[in-house]
Amino acid sequence: MPQRATLIEEQGCSVRVVHLDRLTQARAAALPPRELERLSALYRALGDPGRLGIVLALQEGEMCVCDLAAFLGVSESAVSHQLRRLRDLFLVKTRRDAQCLYYSLDDHHVEQLLTVGLEHAGE
Repeated sequence: MPQRATLIEEQGCSVRVVHLDRLTQARAAALPPRELERLSALYRALGDPGRLGIVLALQEGEMCVCDLAAFLGVSESAVSHQLRRLRDLFLVKTRRDAQCLYYSLDDHHVEQLLTVGLEHAGE
C-alpha cells in the first residue's frame, strides 16, 4: 500500500495552493486563442500517419502526387486530399514544371519540427 500512496502524491499536490507568480508568468506567455488554434491544427495535421508519411518523404526532396501515392501505397486522390490540408497549413509548397506539380516542405521550420519530434520519440 505505501507504493500506491507515493504514486498518488507524485501525481498531484498534497496541499492546494495557487502560486500567483507562476500563474501570472503562464498567463503572460499564453498564446492568443487564434494562434493556439493554428498551432493545434498544425499538430493535428502531423498527428495523422498518412500526412506525417508525406511530410517525412518530402524531407528527402520534392515529389509529385504520383511519386507520393506510389511511395505510400494509396491512391493519388487520397494523397491530393492530404496535400491540400498540408498546403493550407503552410507545411508544404508547390512548384510547377510544365504539367507536373511538385511538392516540397514549405521551409526549414517544418524540417525542424520533424527532427525535434523524432528525437523526442526516440528518447
